[in-house]
Amino acid sequence: KTTVCAIVDDSLLNSSRTTQNTIRIRIMQCDGHTHDTEDDDLGQSLRPQIDFALVTCLNEELLDQGKSVLKLHEDRLSREPYLKSNEDDPELLLHIPFTEAVTVKTIALRTEVPDGIEGSAPRTIKVFANRDDLDFETARDMEAQATLELVPPEHFPEGTLDYHLRPGGRFQNISSLTIFVQDNFEFDNDDVSSLLSYVGIKGRGSGQKRMAVETVYETRGMKKDHKVKGEFGGQQLI
Repeated sequence: KTTVCAIVDDSLLNSSRTTQNTIRIRIMQCDGHTHDTEDDDLGQSLRPQIDFALVTCLNEELLDQGKSVLKLHEDRLSREPYLKSNEDDPELLLHIPFTEAVTVKTIALRTEVPDGIEGSAPRTIKVFANRDDLDFETARDMEAQATLELVPPEHFPEGTLDYHLRPGGRFQNISSLTIFVQDNFEFDNDDVSSLLSYVGIKGRGSGQKRMAVETVYETRGMKKDHKVKGEFGGQQLI
């Protein structure tokens, strides 16, 4: 389930100057995301389909921090472990491959910075499908399948936020997802690390497991003989 987001300060409600337009503006701030609640549908989680052995994260402060934030749903509110970029650099590049073709609908995030830790919540995230060849320069320049403008963590400190990937057709039957954290909420300071404590991927699996592609080299062959099974079991010509 998700909750309807409407944030109105008590000071606004008690003020004679409060108008319907003022309240409407505050509600519009929640466009593009929903609030994850305690009775969230666990059947939507794609964590079982993640190929953890192949998960990588560039510019993480400590080895395997990227893997560590792909937590179980029941652990999503834990502040540790967390993923933090290296000092003086806000960028992160988290690559998440799957063991089968999946359709991704939302990315759930928790970006609250723990007390005593230097860092800032991510502000802009670019999401790529089926790209296992990205580096930071390419991720900066290339148009992503989706770009998410995040809200600050104080917007919903008691839970996680589900960001919807649109248009949804770009994330159907994909083999991997790459999340590029471009900047954070330290608007005037590019030297502050980005930090987040939970990344959840929601959607549905296809049941089509990845398969090795067998390639046969011949000095001269017939085109009709060159049909092989693709990554997810279909046939293709080589």
